[in-house]
Amino acid sequence: MDKINQTFVTEFILLGLSGYPKLEIIFFAVILVMYLVILTGNGVLITVSIFDSLLHTPMYFFLGNLSFLDICYTSSSVPSTLVSLISKRRNISFSGCAVQMFVGFAMGSTECFLLGMMAFDRYVAICNPLRYPIIMSRGVCTLMACVSWFSGGINSIVQTSLAMTLPFCTNNIINHFLCEILAVLKIACADISLNLVTLSISNMVFLVLPLLVIFFSYTFILYTILQMNSATGRRKAFSTCSAHLTVVIIFYGTIFVMYAKPKSQDLLGKDSSQATEGLVSVFYGVMTPMLNPIIYSLRNKDVKATVKYLLCQKIGNNT
Repeated sequence: MDKINQTFVTEFILLGLSGYPKLEIIFFAVILVMYLVILTGNGVLITVSIFDSLLHTPMYFFLGNLSFLDICYTSSSVPSTLVSLISKRRNISFSGCAVQMFVGFAMGSTECFLLGMMAFDRYVAICNPLRYPIIMSRGVCTLMACVSWFSGGINSIVQTSLAMTLPFCTNNIINHFLCEILAVLKIACADISLNLVTLSISNMVFLVLPLLVIFFSYTFILYTILQMNSATGRRKAFSTCSAHLTVVIIFYGTIFVMYAKPKSQDLLGKDSSQATEGLVSVFYGVMTPMLNPIIYSLRNKDVKATVKYLLCQKIGNNT
């Protein structure tokens, strides 16, 4: 607490696209549409997975968790970004910045683990179908989800605490749209070696470890599928994995560009590169949550059938 009091900073200024006022309206409209799609698409997936008893399976249980996570993640950052774009109000309180950083980091860490859990679920379903109901029981799935959420929260508490107890002197201008941890570290007037070390460890645990689980799971899945004699069976097995694999590629492809590259060399980078990085980060934050429900819905007949049934039932009740 003493360190916080010594910062002389009670709020931060998020620059965002302040240097490009003509682009702010365009990005406001684009991000608003994407956010509405996120709320609608993920809300529909959660509703479908709850009300359709046929979808009370481990895959949809994890998918419901993923959809809820995406809504929480975007709701912690997108509304404030939209306000800053349209009203030019760019200040955020110190505590508000800490909360935004915590939620963003916690949701990102949890999603990494959830994607790894979902890969393991697909591995058991395809490689050990007879033992699937026993291995992936309701209690096991609940435990796996709790581990994902708890570990993501603990990781975020550690990273947020280390970042927000740094002294910031009188520099409170963040060249970003959000209180993203790397952007905040750039304005700290103290040694951030410990922060960089803990971030590297976090990358190994929450990026590399789940990715290894996904890699080995799909290696065994591919081997099992190639051993199948039936072309129909191979096609059905591929279709059950394609949506998850697409989400993994999009999620990890973007997050590795944003977080896994060395950042210590960029701490004194140019403003233009920082603004570009911030813009990419914002689109990463809304693009993946927006695509998740679209990918799973378009690739899944059960989801489309349930949505159609619920819509028809609602229309029937209204008439």
